[in-house]
Amino acid sequence: MLKAMLRKREQGFTLVELMIVVAIIGVLAALAIYGVSRYLKHSKTAEATRNLGSIETGSKNAFQQETDTSSAKDGTGPFKHVFCSDKALGDPKVPASVPAAQKIKVDPSLWSTETWKCLKFSINEPQFYSYGYTQAGEGTGATYTATAEGDLDGNTATSTFTLKGAGSPTGDAQRVGLSIVNEDE
Repeated sequence: MLKAMLRKREQGFTLVELMIVVAIIGVLAALAIYGVSRYLKHSKTAEATRNLGSIETGSKNAFQQETDTSSAKDGTGPFKHVFCSDKALGDPKVPASVPAAQKIKVDPSLWSTETWKCLKFSINEPQFYSYGYTQAGEGTGATYTATAEGDLDGNTATSTFTLKGAGSPTGDAQRVGLSIVNEDE
């Protein structure tokens, strides 16, 4: 009887055993694919948060300097804390249209307006997002909004990151909030 069992065992695995192994491999593959796709999407959204952080730094640096707000701009004042002006921005977003499902290289001249220079911000590599900046007011009433908008998978639904900041009574700028809509869209 022992020899019969050993002989049967030498013939290979049963169909049930093979199906269990295939099922386990299938579950592991599904989990791996899900994890990799989430990782890829998060790596794309990291561009937006990193670049908005750079815009925030530029805004705060500009606000901490007192700016001549007179019409003559001759150094006689009055001097106030203001964020970088968006008046010279031209098209409020760079690039003007939201990139769809791929990185695009933007013409470097689009980053040469006074606003982007004041923020000390430009992107020299291809990008997934379109970036915008607006500001209003002065002193403690000053505010700015920086946005990043992208269509990561080309389905026309966009992922939008909005960073808001404001002036404070101490002459510093502070973050009001970061909102994210459809992060992974």
